[in-house]
Amino acid sequence: MRAIFAALAVLGVLASSPSVAGASSPDLELAVELDPGTRRLAVRADIVPATRDFRFELHETLNVTAASADGAPLPVRAGGHVGASRVWHVALPPTAARLHLEYAGTLPALDAQLDHRDVLQGLPPMASPQGSFLPAGGAWYPRPAALFAYRVTVSVPADQRAVVPGRLQSEDLPTDGSGHGSGRYRARFEFGEPAEGIDLMAGPWLVRERMMARTAAAPVRLRTYFFRDLDATPGLADGYLDDTRRYLERYGEEIGPYPFTEFSVVASPLPTGFGMPTLTYLGAEVLKLPFIRATSLGHEVLHNWWGNGVYVDYARGNWSEGLTTFMADYAYKASESADAARAMRLGWLRDFAAVPAGEGQPLADFRSRTHGAAAAVGYGKAAMLFVMLRDLIGEDAFQRGIRAFWQAQRFRTASWSDLRAAFERASGRPLKVFFDQWLERAGGPEIRIASAEARGEGGRHRLSLAVEQKAPAYALRLPVELVFPDRSELRWIDVAAERQVVTMEVATPPAGVRLDPQLQVWRVLAPEQLPPILRQWIGARAPRLALASAAPHVREAAAALAQRFFEAKPQTIAPSEITHGSEPVLLAGLHADVDEALARAGLPSRPERLAGRGSAQVWTVTDAAAAPVAVVSVRDAQALQALLRPLPHYGAQSWLVFENARAVERGVWPASAHLVPVRAAR
Repeated sequence: MRAIFAALAVLGVLASSPSVAGASSPDLELAVELDPGTRRLAVRADIVPATRDFRFELHETLNVTAASADGAPLPVRAGGHVGASRVWHVALPPTAARLHLEYAGTLPALDAQLDHRDVLQGLPPMASPQGSFLPAGGAWYPRPAALFAYRVTVSVPADQRAVVPGRLQSEDLPTDGSGHGSGRYRARFEFGEPAEGIDLMAGPWLVRERMMARTAAAPVRLRTYFFRDLDATPGLADGYLDDTRRYLERYGEEIGPYPFTEFSVVASPLPTGFGMPTLTYLGAEVLKLPFIRATSLGHEVLHNWWGNGVYVDYARGNWSEGLTTFMADYAYKASESADAARAMRLGWLRDFAAVPAGEGQPLADFRSRTHGAAAAVGYGKAAMLFVMLRDLIGEDAFQRGIRAFWQAQRFRTASWSDLRAAFERASGRPLKVFFDQWLERAGGPEIRIASAEARGEGGRHRLSLAVEQKAPAYALRLPVELVFPDRSELRWIDVAAERQVVTMEVATPPAGVRLDPQLQVWRVLAPEQLPPILRQWIGARAPRLALASAAPHVREAAAALAQRFFEAKPQTIAPSEITHGSEPVLLAGLHADVDEALARAGLPSRPERLAGRGSAQVWTVTDAAAAPVAVVSVRDAQALQALLRPLPHYGAQSWLVFENARAVERGVWPASAHLVPVRAAR
């Protein structure tokens, strides 16, 4: 995800922006002094031109100490609050060209206990010697109401480094070269294109650099800003630099030349996963994971085209996350195998099915990922839209549309309508019905093959499929698998009514047919295709927690896990009540206590494939008669505590085995599409 919008939306300061910066667009210059040890921030800001009645917000810890226009002092007034920000107001003379502001204060301390959900809700500016993060939406600078260019000069103590999205113009290292005790680190960054906001990060990083040569363009400066232990991990920094280059080259060929002159991988002390222009800000613990370079890194690099190179018109929906998921995460799975791509599509549809009734939203209403239901729509449904669009118009037209969209919208604010227009021109066909139904309607079609009949005619056979869907009907292009005794064949059909009979010619009648066996269409899956996954518990409206063990330290650890695991506050119930009611239940405790609770409730025992493995086992019960039940079974209280951070990240799984905090195995209970038998017509 991009850092800026989630924070701006939560703090309520997002202003409408023009499509592109023009001659009158503001230019913001900041001179920043930050001392993470004392958390002291002092800033001198110059805005050219500033509006005559200039209102801006600063975090409540910051106070304006001086204001002037073209050198003449001006009064500045503090007004009311907007969330954690104070509104300031300064009136400029009609002839003033430049507004100068000075402000300072002591920032909040960095809260190292924040989890990934807290981070997604928006953050204030925070500082500490372990790391400082001043997010674009944190009201630490006087943000103009329009897109703006900026230059930032930042000064931090000698043992710190700082980075701001943009081109590194200059860098002064501490005078004695030791990184300790004397001098300060200073760097100057410039972002000349129209920008939406400014993020600033600082930390006790070691910096590695490599230059990436380009044909007919300036080289790209590649950097890692890693904490000492990360930097000391053999091959880690070099691996990130190598893979960054690979992704930049890949997307430069697919979309158009990389629009910036640098890209940095910056370690965060928080569980962040943010993509910003010219850099990604990833949690230090996440950077250690072996799969991140093959997944999340490419996603964040691609955001320099989608979201940071073409801006999102949030008032009309966020298309960037879905397109980035499709061209990064999904494309990597498709390159791996057809089965891996299908598994990802199935994951999206399972996540969608796990959204509590009434909490779904139209894709056009998605702004940012603040909870699981929003992610199922903004990432999964949006990515599936592009899967279906490519199937509809073909690979060549789709690629032409992508390149045309980039060329037309580079550093402009674009909407779903602009995307549609690019694909219509590339394919030469109208796409309004397609985009309208997937963007404006919540949920998805509920569709099935009600019957299948074959009739022989002159040595050939006609296969008739009665296709039904709930009203109001979608206009769908559906894949249907014809299953023969020795083979199968895929056909595509078009339906647009609540009940429609589709006929096709076949050489011999198939034994049966399956609807969309590879899950290429966004829809409500049949129950037999939906083995339970943990997302159903994470996003439950009224979850329940059953504590199988009586030991106080185990119960305390289970309660702490439930607080992190569920998005809503759970109700604690007795193990004897787990089969009562209909709301999802999480049963947690020591192995022996869990086994006893399952037996007393008449529920299936521990799955054989999990028994005796790891320090913790987690699984969903597939045939609970009443309430859905998930189980967390552990060796001891320490094993339960080790799950606090990792378990909420595994919502797409049906079962897991953990060794302390590491998931050593995971999976989803099997399911398959229903085979509709083909009968001879009478």
